[in-house]
Amino acid sequence: IRGMRVECGEVEQAIREECGVSEAVVVAQERGGERRLVAYVVRGSGKGAGEIKGALGGRLPEYMIPVMVKEVEEIPLTRNGKVDRSRLAKEVEEEEGGGVVIGEEAKTPVEEVLAGVWIEVLGVREVRRADNFFELGGHSLLATQLLSRVREIFQVELQLHTLFDQPTMAGMAAAVESLLRSEHRLETPPIEAVPRDTTIPLSFAQQRLWFLNQLEPDSTAYHISNAVRLTGPLNLPVLEQTLTEIVKRHEVLRTAFAFSDRRPVQIISPPAAVSIPVVSISETPEAERETEVRRWIGEDTIQPFDLSSGPLFRAGLLQLGETEHVLLLTMHHIISDAWSLGLLVGEMITLYQAFSEGKPSPLAELPIQYADFAHWQREWLSGEVLDTQLGYWKKQLAGAPSILELPTDRPRPPVQSFQGAAEPFALPANLSERLEELSRQQGVTLFMMLLAAFQVLLSRYSAQQDIVVGSPIANRNHAKTESLIGFFVNTLVLRTDLSGNPSFKELLGRVREVALGAYTHQDVPFEMLVEELQPERKLSHSPLFQVVFALQNAPLPDSQFSELTLDALPVENDTSKFDVVLNMSRTGDGMLGMMEYNTDLFDGATIRRMLEQYQVLLEDIAGNPEKPLAELSLVTEEERQELLLPLHSAPADFPSHRCLHHLFEDQVRRHPLAIALAHEGRSLSYLDLNRRANQLARFLISHHHIGPGSLVAICLHHSFETFVALLAVLKTGAAYVPFDPLHPPARLAFMLEDSNAALLLTEQALQERFHNTATPLLTLDTEWQSVSSESDADLALEITSDALAYVIYTSGSTGQPKGVAITNRSLVNYVWWAKDVYVRGESLSFALYSSLAFDLTVTSLYVPLV
Repeated sequence: IRGMRVECGEVEQAIREECGVSEAVVVAQERGGERRLVAYVVRGSGKGAGEIKGALGGRLPEYMIPVMVKEVEEIPLTRNGKVDRSRLAKEVEEEEGGGVVIGEEAKTPVEEVLAGVWIEVLGVREVRRADNFFELGGHSLLATQLLSRVREIFQVELQLHTLFDQPTMAGMAAAVESLLRSEHRLETPPIEAVPRDTTIPLSFAQQRLWFLNQLEPDSTAYHISNAVRLTGPLNLPVLEQTLTEIVKRHEVLRTAFAFSDRRPVQIISPPAAVSIPVVSISETPEAERETEVRRWIGEDTIQPFDLSSGPLFRAGLLQLGETEHVLLLTMHHIISDAWSLGLLVGEMITLYQAFSEGKPSPLAELPIQYADFAHWQREWLSGEVLDTQLGYWKKQLAGAPSILELPTDRPRPPVQSFQGAAEPFALPANLSERLEELSRQQGVTLFMMLLAAFQVLLSRYSAQQDIVVGSPIANRNHAKTESLIGFFVNTLVLRTDLSGNPSFKELLGRVREVALGAYTHQDVPFEMLVEELQPERKLSHSPLFQVVFALQNAPLPDSQFSELTLDALPVENDTSKFDVVLNMSRTGDGMLGMMEYNTDLFDGATIRRMLEQYQVLLEDIAGNPEKPLAELSLVTEEERQELLLPLHSAPADFPSHRCLHHLFEDQVRRHPLAIALAHEGRSLSYLDLNRRANQLARFLISHHHIGPGSLVAICLHHSFETFVALLAVLKTGAAYVPFDPLHPPARLAFMLEDSNAALLLTEQALQERFHNTATPLLTLDTEWQSVSSESDADLALEITSDALAYVIYTSGSTGQPKGVAITNRSLVNYVWWAKDVYVRGESLSFALYSSLAFDLTVTSLYVPLV
């Protein structure tokens, strides 16, 4: 062991003599490439592992002291009465079983990361907050490795003596967090109780919800509901006594919000008895009861609260039978959060059990109340402390994009609504285990791992590399707030740079740095951050971010108490405060997820496909974390098969005798008022787009003699006018030649001369780029008034599908641009193929096909020139 010879029998003898243990077996085990001693003692010796190791310290040198002491029911023996060491090791291994438990009790991200590091360094299967590094087998050499990993991950210098002073996982995490905060001068004073004869302000988060409530008093967007099925004999008076005690314990449950001296203040009412209204549906036919339960839950959930008078907490009971009830607990978000809901149910279980047995409340008195936290927050977050905190966020979010441009199924409405739906999904246990293992190896939390993958997905969808995501955090980083019901949750803005095509492992390092920095500065309320940064505000979307990611870790109570069994019931949610919200949670069988989405923007089919691709991405990451981001796959197996269809498949029929603008005009007649184009709050219907194209086509014919055989160059910034120009040229029977305004002037001049275009359609801002050309110019933005005087009726021209549609210039094998002519027949054939390949299985109108045709055409024309 560490280069020293060890007699296991000598160690066994010392355990028996020094610790009074009747039976003990010591074996050497290989773990993580290191040999270590493990002692097995018969259960019931009366001494714990720490006491046994401590007793051996005065008799044996350090290298002879077992790193772990395990209790067993009996020492297994062979047939001839000797210790069966192989069977002993096997039985203990089976007892440990399963996967690694990584800090199930971890209360902060720092604790979760540290738990993973301990598991890697010590080679153990689980780590709890109270576990001692040295009792788990740590020694001076492993301590050095541990501190090196801490330095690498957290960028702080933790001294060896600190580990000896704080040898528990929780103690070490607290030391790391203290170093992180002191580095930014963020040490916080304790939260103390304040007199109730003073005016109690609202917390910053409460103030935002209060303000929103003034704008929309009857909104139910910020209701928090929890429905639980209670199976077994229910004692209603005891349940009412239980809730009465909870409301008495937590002032926030009896708090209302008044307007006094030009600001909102907290009004705390004295404790009062809670009466639970009971609705019986026991007479309802059994086949209809579940429907009635859902209806009742839905109706109760949408009942508004009056913030000025309260109460903002209510309970209701639905009786299904003598031993079956459904309890609904509903609170306004201004007094609660998800963590609080877990606390409420946990306290209800504890108190109901005690009161059922005639015992007093076993819960310790709360040292502070939410009102004390609100007062502390207002006092502390000011002056230099606030400047320091805000300084970090200003630097972190400087130049961040104002909106994440996800491709939506419908244009973003000018005023954001909270209309939403949710789509559930699950990750298999095997994938979840591999992701947790990878998290440990890379020194990140599972949250950071899943967030990084989600940001990769968002980057692919948006074609952006600067990705900003919001994430709720419990914000209970003070011991006194852990057991309080109240609105503590804060929202962090997590901005990650995905540029440079890093490997996923490299990206994890970036995400970890961003997340740890955000956690260190989590005390700044999101509301204050928005007020300070003053981002461009638009009613169409939320500021700073429009997508949210969360890994739920709120404490969950037991499901059994007294003679009752508790089962959570789903509460349907038809709201979404953001474009997309991805919620995930750990379970024993993997991970469950729920994606909320704004139904004004997305269809359910789009969200389901996004979730499928997220899982495909996670699978690829788990197996290939070294891959560059651009090489990570999003393609599902079904999509892969579609992409690999034999090239000799039978050709699809297409309207070979018609031109693309004919198909567009068909769509105008079918759906004239449907939106054809949308950009930055503007939209154009199919009818309006067609009318403008008709006017321009007639103007080109009458004023510039454009017609079949003509070529018209188009050089415009991407805009509505681009589509108007494309359609107009096609309607004249001519062909267009697209120019990219970002190309060098020499290249543009060559293509203009080589094509011998009869006319150049452009805009005033680009006119200077063509000052030396002899080609006639028409600047659409300055001359549209003349164009608009033309008739907007469809043109009755005979144009065959063999006519040219456009000419595209490629670089050619010699580097000299060469023009390639494409007929209308070829273009329609391509579009007909594209609509089946790219949108297969979706029920989409030809409106999409038409706009897809132009989008693909413009893209295919420009890309080869870049």
